[in-house]
Amino acid sequence: MTVPEINYWAVLLATLSSMVVGSIWYARGVFGTRWATLAKVDMDRPGASAVGPIIVTVLVSFVTAWVLAGASTIAWHFYGGSYLLAALFTAIILWAGLTAARFITHDAFEGRPSSLTILNIAHELVTLVVMGLIIGVWPPAGTV
Repeated sequence: MTVPEINYWAVLLATLSSMVVGSIWYARGVFGTRWATLAKVDMDRPGASAVGPIIVTVLVSFVTAWVLAGASTIAWHFYGGSYLLAALFTAIILWAGLTAARFITHDAFEGRPSSLTILNIAHELVTLVVMGLIIGVWPPAGTV
């Protein structure tokens, strides 16, 4: 079993991009207030600490970026052509088939508002597309 070529610098930058996208997306002046209302989250609750969720987000974002980088390389080897397009196409396909599909399923069973589901899966799409752009413009050495 061989591991596909991965540019770990691109993975690290893509991981950080997830934090930037999330910070902007869920800011009060963007979608944060709407999200908090729909998700029934009190953003001002006393003693609330974001340290734990931020650590989890960084770890999960790294795994996501690493998987996207590996899958992008596999897609590029399979289809050929532009590494950037392979990374973007892979990001969108993985988002649709895994992320969006799972959010929709879980939110339907949990009775969450569809507007919350759309807000969250749209955030995930933007996150994965940005990751795909970073990974796509910075392919592993020797692949293109």
